[in-house]
Amino acid sequence: MASRQARPPEAPLKVAVLGCGSVGSQVVRLLGEQAGDLAARVGAPVELVGVAVRRLDAPRDIDVPDGLLTTDAIGLVSRDDVDLVIEVIGGIEPARSLILAALEAGKSVVTANKALLAEDGPTLFEAAEKAGRDLYYEAAVAGAIPILRPLRESLAGDRVTRVLGIVNGTTNFILDKMDTSGAGFAEALEEAQELGYAEADPTADVEGFDAAAKAAILASLAFHSRVTAADVHREGIAEVTAADVASARAMHSVVKLLAICELRETDDGQSAVAVRVHPAMIPTSHPLASVRGAFNAVFVESEAAGQLMFYGPGAGGAPTASAVLGDLVTVARNRLGGTRGPGESAYADRAVLPMGETVTRYHVAIDVADRAGVLAAVATAFAEHGVSIQTVRQEGRDADAQLVVVSHEATDAQLAATVESLRGMDIVREVTSVMRVEGVAE
Repeated sequence: MASRQARPPEAPLKVAVLGCGSVGSQVVRLLGEQAGDLAARVGAPVELVGVAVRRLDAPRDIDVPDGLLTTDAIGLVSRDDVDLVIEVIGGIEPARSLILAALEAGKSVVTANKALLAEDGPTLFEAAEKAGRDLYYEAAVAGAIPILRPLRESLAGDRVTRVLGIVNGTTNFILDKMDTSGAGFAEALEEAQELGYAEADPTADVEGFDAAAKAAILASLAFHSRVTAADVHREGIAEVTAADVASARAMHSVVKLLAICELRETDDGQSAVAVRVHPAMIPTSHPLASVRGAFNAVFVESEAAGQLMFYGPGAGGAPTASAVLGDLVTVARNRLGGTRGPGESAYADRAVLPMGETVTRYHVAIDVADRAGVLAAVATAFAEHGVSIQTVRQEGRDADAQLVVVSHEATDAQLAATVESLRGMDIVREVTSVMRVEGVAE
């Protein structure tokens, strides 16, 4: 019997990394430490040949091997011997130009750049399609949690109807601290900064910009339609008070910053996409209510599979690098096999509904004069705008009387008009809190 000939060893696949910050440094570390395993999984060695940085003398978490650092990023991605490019710079430019240059030069690209994908993803996908190369981006949403690949591939034979997620660890830490300790927003934010969960300038996180970019990416994949960050209704958590959190607790609920992506049927029978990011009360029985600290979780609902939940660390250098390396293995295998993975899927081309047409529920706290007829007048204000009341309770007496109303579902425009009407009533001293309510207590 003839002996089986050994397969000749594959030439190394050469990788360039753009950026060496918290994520990039961990990518470089893992490429070195796991070189043997990566070679076995890919089918060929994976060799790091360059790391582009802004400053050669900047302090770094790791020692980059001699000769790999360069400030010439465009020269690195254009090198003839580079096969794969990993972009972990972040931001719009120069990341966009570098990714486009890499694709045009025939490189496959792995990126963690949520802001760029949410702003100008179609340009990148079109460039990848034209070049016949891969563009993978699992690390752009929810760190190490595998959520984009299941939406793009595992659920490709199903119809996803809703994606509900906690996709920002900083805001989840702050809201969780407010719930468990009774702290106010400013106090909880200060602790998050001291522990390294929040940046010195936390605007992108606490104002919901980070979550909105991720929501756009999730909605695009789930509903096969182009959704940008500009399409996402966005509200942050800076206005959430300790009183809001306490009121949620009284309703057996917690406050979370949620990214909500839904299919909705329009009046003409067509399906459209609704995408929003805002704080909301959810019942403690909902799986997302138990997501604590800086963790992330994404809850997916589909017609055939039902309800699925993905949970884990949503940020940090090492968890995000794990997702980057997972994509790297896939695009490297595709490169060896002469194939490419799925590109952009936007065939459904669904419209994105404005927030006013989105269906939701409200929790409204109202300081009122404690006299006869107040409750009836408030109920009339809701009814005049076509909003029915689910529950109402009164707290306090005399000068401190407060009504807390939770509505049934209505359009956001109807509910917003109701709140404005309440603010104009002489019996209402102040509408002290307005927050949306998601989920149904089990």
